[in-house]
Amino acid sequence: MTEPTDKDPLLDAVRAHQARRAAWARDGEASVARRLAQIGVLGWIIVAPMLGGIFLGRWLDGRFDTGVFWTAPLLMIGLGLGGWFAWRWIGSA
Repeated sequence: MTEPTDKDPLLDAVRAHQARRAAWARDGEASVARRLAQIGVLGWIIVAPMLGGIFLGRWLDGRFDTGVFWTAPLLMIGLGLGGWFAWRWIGSA
């Protein structure tokens, strides 16, 4: 049987699980206020890039007189970025 290496994803997952379990045993369950704060932050992580895309798109559309040519795609790009940022934030929490 071969020895596991340091790069083994299963060992990494087991270590992460043990660390989460130890942190929960040490700190206990998160409060309701902390959970609500996490939900609020998650919302802003998604909404802020979308608003940035809208504002930039409206400015470009006004500057070049193009209707919603820039606003719609930049809104979708902002949504994609916000979703990616939220996914990364949830994965690290």
